[in-house]
Amino acid sequence: MKYMYRYILIFIFLLAADLLPQPKLQFADIGRLPLTNGDTLIDCRIGYRTFGKLNGDSSNVILFLTWFGGSSEQLSGLIGKNGFVDDSLYFVVAIDALGNGISTSPSNYGPQSFPEISIRDMVNSQYHLLKNIFGFNKIYGAVGGSMGSMQVFEWITSYPEYIKKAVPYVCTPKSTANDLLQWNIRLEIIDSYRKLGADDRQINKILSMLSAQLGRTPDYLAEKINADEFKKYLDSFDREPGVTFTIDNYRAQLKAMISHNIYNRFGNSIDSAANVITAEVFMIISLTDHLLHPKTSMELAEKINAKLLILDNNCGHLAVGCELDRCSREIRDFFFN
Repeated sequence: MKYMYRYILIFIFLLAADLLPQPKLQFADIGRLPLTNGDTLIDCRIGYRTFGKLNGDSSNVILFLTWFGGSSEQLSGLIGKNGFVDDSLYFVVAIDALGNGISTSPSNYGPQSFPEISIRDMVNSQYHLLKNIFGFNKIYGAVGGSMGSMQVFEWITSYPEYIKKAVPYVCTPKSTANDLLQWNIRLEIIDSYRKLGADDRQINKILSMLSAQLGRTPDYLAEKINADEFKKYLDSFDREPGVTFTIDNYRAQLKAMISHNIYNRFGNSIDSAANVITAEVFMIISLTDHLLHPKTSMELAEKINAKLLILDNNCGHLAVGCELDRCSREIRDFFFN
């Protein structure tokens, strides 16, 4: 019964965007965005949604950042009285990251071929929105999981005085060799299979299978997937890629994650990077994470004396979803206190 309860919670939170009225998707025109590699993103714009009411002194702003392939609409299922951020207390700005098919991405980029982007480029576009369009000189907090955590780490090192409290969950400040290996496998699948003439549906099937294997743990799959009905499970991966998050968009965000390393501006020194961080940080780490190995997060947490919630279940990278009520409560408490 406890597992059934967990799945019901996950379903309610993550699919709430389809069941409840949602704040309208809005767009901010950034214009020309200089990129960290020296290129320029022309006519850049980013999508976002806002939740809750802004205080008179703008002291209750919390930024919510998307995971790999995620959208601000999906984040809305984690916002509310029982979610990660209570929008009756905070003004939440959920931002669609560059490359997700809503903000500027390969699938909607007109001027020329889409340049490579980095996690820091995503953050720079978000800073432009908050500072130059909303007019916020500082904000109260930021939260994000998986690729969203990478953006949180970039925020607190690129703009260290801008955010008071930060919550990166199932997180990494720097890719480990384990992370880089499996991401480069995905990149090789996309590039090699395209050279061989495979269509995007075939590529999407293989990528989805790999995500299912690495997103959980062997114990989880052995326990939850009925081997006697495996063909039905296998057939579930044979589907078209998303209309919004296309394979080209997948590749763009994948390349951004491959280059992710908040220490590279500090001579690759963890101490130098840690010294610039002024935000209070609460990390949620999964010990069984096969997608973002916890090693580098644990190292940084020790350096900056971060608050830690360590999950040790068999859910792997999706460990937060298996303890959603607990994680939601602890994140809300961190922001409130």
